[in-house]
Amino acid sequence: MSKTKGICYLVGAGPGDPGLMTLRGKECIEIADVIVYDYLSNDDFLKWAKPGAEMIYAGKKSKNHAIPQGGINELLVEKAKAGKIVTRLKGGDPLIFGRGGEEAEELHEAGIPFEFVPGISSSIAGPAYAGIPVTHRDHCSQLTIFTGHENPEKMESSIDYEQIANAPGTKVMLMGVERLPIITERIIAAGGDPELPVALVRWATTGQHRTITGTLATIAEVAREAEFKAPAVAVFGTVVNCREKLNWFEKRPLYGKRVVVTRTQKQASKMSKQLRDLGADVLEMPTIRIQRVEKEESKEFALCVTEAHTYDWLIFTSPNAVEYFFEAFYLIRDDARAIGGARIAAVGPGTAAKLKEYHMATDLMPETHVAEAMAEAFKKEIGSIENTTMLWVRAKGARDVLSKELNEAGVILDEAIAYETISETEDPTGAVKRFREEGADFITFTSASTVEGFLDMGLTIPDETAIASIGPITSATLVENGYDPDKEAKSNDIPGLIQAVIDLANEDPFEGDDM
Repeated sequence: MSKTKGICYLVGAGPGDPGLMTLRGKECIEIADVIVYDYLSNDDFLKWAKPGAEMIYAGKKSKNHAIPQGGINELLVEKAKAGKIVTRLKGGDPLIFGRGGEEAEELHEAGIPFEFVPGISSSIAGPAYAGIPVTHRDHCSQLTIFTGHENPEKMESSIDYEQIANAPGTKVMLMGVERLPIITERIIAAGGDPELPVALVRWATTGQHRTITGTLATIAEVAREAEFKAPAVAVFGTVVNCREKLNWFEKRPLYGKRVVVTRTQKQASKMSKQLRDLGADVLEMPTIRIQRVEKEESKEFALCVTEAHTYDWLIFTSPNAVEYFFEAFYLIRDDARAIGGARIAAVGPGTAAKLKEYHMATDLMPETHVAEAMAEAFKKEIGSIENTTMLWVRAKGARDVLSKELNEAGVILDEAIAYETISETEDPTGAVKRFREEGADFITFTSASTVEGFLDMGLTIPDETAIASIGPITSATLVENGYDPDKEAKSNDIPGLIQAVIDLANEDPFEGDDM
């Protein structure tokens, strides 16, 4: 047993949208030695954990508990007693039907320090994302929150349905969608108005967000016909009618669309966030991963970086090349000016943006953002490039078109192999399983290697899934493997690729068909 007493943070993970996690909650994840997380806690939050943090899934669905509540209580005490910083991630707010109070009592009895970190409850966030204010001066000035989750084998209900039926204002129910027919019947029997507007919001604030509406008398049947499942929040009250004017989230351009991102897990986050901000349900399905080259090649790379100041031009054809180069550069040098008079060429805006992160300007960028256009861009910029010294920072196995063209033009070219791209062999996000089971509306490819990695994983693209390609090389690789891209990005970068997805979403599905 450790002499150092740990601490447990009982953190509300919010309703699902990563942007709704509190700053304090994020801090608790970042410092944690152990993270115990729930089914309703977004897995994206685990990316904030420090290397080596222990992740323990304690998710609870109806009739399916990964760890019983008693076991969770014991686990928190055990880990904290071992001197660990424990962060307990609970969907929504830990004290609104989250059993955070029970866990805190166990910690108190064991003499373990703890802290409550409130989270945004789905009881208010779910309706808000569906365009329903739970209070409104024209409708109500009172809010009642109750749980619909009870043991169906209980002879007597602990919920006072008469009180709920007669309470003025809005009523919000958590965890009761499976018992909706019984609950609505009891509210009506207790005096509830059968015509009272009701809304159900599923997976609120996430890309899987869905809303259905009805009345107290009809909502159970509406939910049955829509096959509406948990997790869902139910809203009872005339505020539901505000949805006609205030429904904002569901009007986003990619709302209701599932989009696959095949970039590496490290690179996917920024693109995924932009897609989620547009309302998409994003599947982060990395088909490739980046790794350092073998030791001998690494030595040669380090030597090239050391001599970078002796070249006329440094050429970067990917953001990864920029990152690996400058990581090595600043291990060797401690002053950016040590790069000397070398000018910098970037293949496209994504690579240029990465250079800017290192406070490096781009001196040359081809109009077409592919490597083979670089040689022509040099000729336009400086005329003859014979005897010009250049260092091309590239991936192992990169196409040799650029090196051939530069060598033929008389360039004195060295190639620094910074990294290699290999096909992903695992399913680190669980997205492959979900893609196989549920499919997707769109799949995006950001490079030829993401296409190759996808195929190496034994995956196929369903006919109903539209394909968006970042550029001509990626498109050619798709065609070579029997897939015609539905849309190629006009600008060969991530913003261009996202716009291609939006364009696909806006296209008439029957356009071009003979009717």
